[in-house]
Amino acid sequence: PVDSGISSRDLAVLAAQALDEKQASDVVVLPVGDVLAITEFFVIASASNKRQVKALADAVLTAVRDLTGRSPLRSEGAGEQQWVLIDYGDVVVHVFADETRRFYEIERLYKDVQPISWQE
Repeated sequence: PVDSGISSRDLAVLAAQALDEKQASDVVVLPVGDVLAITEFFVIASASNKRQVKALADAVLTAVRDLTGRSPLRSEGAGEQQWVLIDYGDVVVHVFADETRRFYEIERLYKDVQPISWQE
């Protein structure tokens, strides 16, 4: 079932659930649309090692493609496997290796943004 009319929020939740199913840690969905003009949601997750970074990114790409038919506008960082960014326009997914996430502290930049609940 392909649904290209999926809402930005539902796309973010879909990505978060795909990450969770692959044992990502500390998955957060931030509605950043009010503070960032470039996107509506950030989905942020951590992986314990480089191999898991790739597996998590692949899981998001597959889940989104299978359920919505959408491909990302761009994807960066797959080679280094420290921080993979998957940009769907309205939703940007960040998959970090644990130590890289701690280093960049991306959530700290958006500490005034209340995360949304994405678990069933």
